[in-house]
Amino acid sequence: MVPGIADQGPASRHGTHIASVIFGQHGGSITGIAPGCRGLIVPVFSDNGGDSIIAAQQVDLARAITQAVEAGANVINISGGQLTSSGEASQWLLNAVQYCFDNNVLIVAAAGNDGCQCLHIPAAMPTVLAVGAMNAQGLPFDFSNWGDAYQTQGILAPGENILGAVPGGGIARKSGTSFAAPIVSGLVALLLSIQLKQGDKPDPMAVRDAILNSVLPCNPQLVTNHRRCLVGSLNITGAQALITKKQGEESPVSNERLELEKIQANEEINPSEEVTNQLSEIEIAQPTILSNSVQADIVTQEAAFGIEAAVPLTAVTASSANGDCDCNNNSNSKQKPKAQLVYATGQLGYDFISEARRDSIVQEAIGVFGGSWNPNDPNQVLDNFERQPWEASGVQWILSQETTPIYAIMPSGPYAYKAYELLREFLRGQLNGEVERVSIPGFIVGETKLLSGQSVQVIIPSIRGMYSWRTDALIQAVAGARPTEAAAQNTYDQSIEGIRNFLERIYYELRNLGTTPQERALNYAATNAFQAQRIYERATNENMELDTINVEKSPLCRPESDCWDVKLTFFNPSQRYNQARKVYRFTVDVSDMVPVTVGSVRSWSVY
Repeated sequence: MVPGIADQGPASRHGTHIASVIFGQHGGSITGIAPGCRGLIVPVFSDNGGDSIIAAQQVDLARAITQAVEAGANVINISGGQLTSSGEASQWLLNAVQYCFDNNVLIVAAAGNDGCQCLHIPAAMPTVLAVGAMNAQGLPFDFSNWGDAYQTQGILAPGENILGAVPGGGIARKSGTSFAAPIVSGLVALLLSIQLKQGDKPDPMAVRDAILNSVLPCNPQLVTNHRRCLVGSLNITGAQALITKKQGEESPVSNERLELEKIQANEEINPSEEVTNQLSEIEIAQPTILSNSVQADIVTQEAAFGIEAAVPLTAVTASSANGDCDCNNNSNSKQKPKAQLVYATGQLGYDFISEARRDSIVQEAIGVFGGSWNPNDPNQVLDNFERQPWEASGVQWILSQETTPIYAIMPSGPYAYKAYELLREFLRGQLNGEVERVSIPGFIVGETKLLSGQSVQVIIPSIRGMYSWRTDALIQAVAGARPTEAAAQNTYDQSIEGIRNFLERIYYELRNLGTTPQERALNYAATNAFQAQRIYERATNENMELDTINVEKSPLCRPESDCWDVKLTFFNPSQRYNQARKVYRFTVDVSDMVPVTVGSVRSWSVY
């Protein structure tokens, strides 16, 4: 998400500190929680000059989460968040978090340092494990948030004077929920490795349940507002006992209940000074400070567990030894990474990339069209592209959803000129009201920065799947002409409205980035609505309405393919309790850049 090489700025310092809490090798300056784990880092923050950090957009965080899951992560640590009053996230981020849950990947996220009964995204999202910060005495910090959602999915973990690495060498102590979160992520990794040693399949969601179900309550004599304690404080021994199913037996873990109330902090903390630099979007949970004794007690748990080789984990971790990264410095383990396929839909636009590029295009166009040529008028810009087609490659073509840029489009190869022709044609139709949406299949090749400073991923498109349409025209194309018989007209009209409902739910309720197999199958289903038209013809004849849209891995698929079932469930509103629901299923193969439907529509009743 962040182009360029990491430096020693505030974003790198924040990320390095957190990564070292998890991965610091024993025998070095920083003793990490889970040094045997494999991990990968997906940066979402960058420096903004001085000591400030550029906030990440939710769409960028969603991309990072999805990439981590695709890379094989079991646990994703997010030491940052966006302050929110409602706890509601964008559809892109909702999709990414749901994708984690569907693939049994746990997100551990910082609760935030605002010191209020408030929430941060993504910590407040369902299935996420939120982490607040407590001091060396086991008491919640004043700055640690305690919103409603955290009362069922949040825990307190040590967050004072946490020792971590500094880019370029050295160590530092910081405090805050940002630095409590990796302690929990590291513990999750160790518990997953215990599951492996027991011969079980790693189950991050079961580990989440074990951590939440084993917490220690706050001392009511010391904490008057119990809500500040969230569900409770981290109990390593209790969580391990639930995972090993040995609760009640003697635990091999030393310092049995992490008697944090006996641990004294080395120095006082001033939250107003330490918890600063709040950001508007995905905000960094800011630093503060923790004690050596807390850190020492925590890191000894890994040795006490007797873990020899921990599992993948962390900020974003690779899950198997056969991952794409060289996790063990073994050149034989490297594999050529596969290109990330994408099938996205949205609206077209363009970006001048830089002020210099904009001025260059303006000067060239004025020489052709005269001094009245206006670079802020898309129609005049298109006139220039049609008069001088090569100029179309001088701007960055953008795919947006609801005015938010999600991809840059960069035609390449011997037919790049044809792709630029299609882009010009699509944009002209969009400006004339003849086009509402376009589909852009292809693969991701990197990132670019827009004139606004926002970074977006770059797609090399496949011309075969580039289409434009208006919803009404698409429906008309798949449904055909309206019949002349009065009896058939009612059925036709209901079918038309049903198809419109299906398409608009995908466009708005289920909008996505088109990178996961499920998303590509769903987007293709909306582009190729002929299957939906057949389904709605049948459903309308039975007076049924669309209820849910789901995408599931197909149990059967031809070799070398990646098949997913798009399932539409219908119900009869007037016979809600007396008539069975009807499920219609069709299969989409997403193994190629341009998906394709496989087989015919199937249906069955669900009672």
